[in-house]
Amino acid sequence: MARRRLHPAHRRHAGPARWRPAIRRARLHPDPGSDPVIPTVTGAATRTTSSAAAPTWYDLLGVEVDAGADEIRTAWKSAIADLDPGDRRFRVLNEAAEALLDPARRAAYDDTLEPTVAEVRGAPAASLEASQAEAAVPTRARRPVPAWLLAALAVLVALLVAAAGYLATQPSDAAIADGTGEAQGAAEQAVTTILSYDYRHLDQDQAASGELMTPAYRKKYDALFSQIAANAPDLKAVVTAQVVASGIVRSGEDRVQVQIFVNRPTLRKDLTEPQVYRDQVVLTMERSGDQWLVDDMDTNNLGS
Repeated sequence: MARRRLHPAHRRHAGPARWRPAIRRARLHPDPGSDPVIPTVTGAATRTTSSAAAPTWYDLLGVEVDAGADEIRTAWKSAIADLDPGDRRFRVLNEAAEALLDPARRAAYDDTLEPTVAEVRGAPAASLEASQAEAAVPTRARRPVPAWLLAALAVLVALLVAAAGYLATQPSDAAIADGTGEAQGAAEQAVTTILSYDYRHLDQDQAASGELMTPAYRKKYDALFSQIAANAPDLKAVVTAQVVASGIVRSGEDRVQVQIFVNRPTLRKDLTEPQVYRDQVVLTMERSGDQWLVDDMDTNNLGS
């Protein structure tokens, strides 16, 4: 039985994560009153609690129980590529990936599952015998082609030529994919600069961040940063942003939305060691010439 494969998406991983949300549940349960969901067996063996159990994290991401970290990360990126951050499936897929990408949590989760071997039985191929008979077709005289048909063909050809010309001016899928990858890289670099600052050189930090933004978003950022600048010196605040993982939310020729998970180790005068905050950030990147600039940024703090 052929093993199911997922198409890769534009996601990238930026080193070991310093945070992982706790696994809230070991399995996904169907809504009350609905029929039990039975995972589809795609390999020689898998893990499940019973034939009527709810799908496991492995089933949700479409990977085998012995899948490596790279395969799990690729499956997660592909699964959330077309989902909105507010979609319930988006949150569940993130939870599954975070659990399976953490070795300790994955081992604990695997201990809750019972191994079972699924047998794949093949059905014998049925043979179909067919015979062909030749029939003689009498020759008929050819009729002249009607003028209206020739006119219709001429119009059709003209439309096809126009459509071909239009498509020739549109960017190819490969060009859009390349642009999306560039936007994702620019977003990762921008988020570390924008979310990082040091009370000893706030002006330089603000100027460096502003160069990575569109003029419209720069105004919003300056208003927010003025509040940070008013408090940072008294607190002696030093914030360093670190990218944990990123993925594409939406992509297009000139605008791309990138979701990034960020750790923010923060030092203040009242702390003896850095306190790490975790953020989920969605950046809207806009193409400006040869650059991708931040046109909007939505930050959701996940705690510390």
